[in-house]
Amino acid sequence: MILKIPLAWLQLAHQKVRFLVTLSGIAFIVILLFVQLGVQDALYTSATYLHQNLRGDLFLISSQYNSLTSQHSFPRPRLYQALGFQGVESVIPLYLQFAKLKNPIDGRKFPIYVIAFDPGKPILNLAEFNQSLQSIQLPDVVLFDRLSRFEFGPIAEKFEQGKLVIIEIFGYNKSIGYRVKVGGLFTQGPSFGVDGNLIMSYSTFLRTFQERRAGEIDIGLVILKPGADIQQVSANLSAYLPKDVKIFNRQEFITFEKDFWSRRTPIGFVFSLMVTMGFAIGIAVVYQILYSNISNHLAEYATLKAIGFKNNYLLGVVFQQSLVLAFLGYIPGFAITLEIYNLANNVTNLPVFMSVNKALIVLIATILMCSISGLFAMNKLRAADPADIF
Repeated sequence: MILKIPLAWLQLAHQKVRFLVTLSGIAFIVILLFVQLGVQDALYTSATYLHQNLRGDLFLISSQYNSLTSQHSFPRPRLYQALGFQGVESVIPLYLQFAKLKNPIDGRKFPIYVIAFDPGKPILNLAEFNQSLQSIQLPDVVLFDRLSRFEFGPIAEKFEQGKLVIIEIFGYNKSIGYRVKVGGLFTQGPSFGVDGNLIMSYSTFLRTFQERRAGEIDIGLVILKPGADIQQVSANLSAYLPKDVKIFNRQEFITFEKDFWSRRTPIGFVFSLMVTMGFAIGIAVVYQILYSNISNHLAEYATLKAIGFKNNYLLGVVFQQSLVLAFLGYIPGFAITLEIYNLANNVTNLPVFMSVNKALIVLIATILMCSISGLFAMNKLRAADPADIF
């Protein structure tokens, strides 16, 4: 019945300038929600990129581990103990370390994340990475992340031009650097805690960071035999290994990292707060729009009541107006967001992308936002008295 009533549309479109301003306000709220969700999603995606692409079925980490960006090592023998459990085929130790990379152009130093392992045992499920893996089997050769931030200088560009690229890496609180050769590129990208990435062999790693000990590793990758019960093996490892390590499957490892950023860091709280505030502001904005529209046409609504139209009919008009505003405000907001996402991705190299889930979430939120506003605004309409026309 409601969809057959043209009154809602006629009222909204009667004052065209005001209608366009109204849609602009709703589109702005839509963009605000999209940007907050996009950046929040980029935070979690970039923070767990390594987790998603690591080889392995189970992962050992220190019981003190918080996130990839907070270094907590554990004894390497713990990982090799896992080889004694039924269903375990092999293990791979992984070394992680923050360092400073000297920009070869201006000499400034910037933090970079270093990932090291035995190059005879590939750790990443990335075709490009595996193609360049052979180069780091040579001493003092590294792979550079082509999506690292621009502060590190034109390292990737020079390598792609066929030039010899030598870079200097400094351990924290070290004044003397270690010179290595860029032997290849890979694609990972920065995160909110990491500006760039290097991959090297563990032997190059131990020469670069002489304070690190080979017996202290950061992540242990456990590869299971075909057909092994991952839950059973995980339970066995958790029950019998010392409590200085934790055992996660891939999804648990990813969830643990996301929880750290969402619950234990200010940035995760701020993003959630901003999304909530954006939704609340949207309700207030649309409410003011609908309330003002009802107030301006209160006499007309009272006239309709006087000639026999019921409250449900008039409430349906307001509800339909809220839906029209939701859909027509969403469309330009969505279109503008695509450009904003593209700009953010190009400038920051963070994975700020549109997704079907994100588009649906914001659409549903917009409809809900406008519907709630319509429900509040209906209280004004219920007060419309036919006597107001006399």
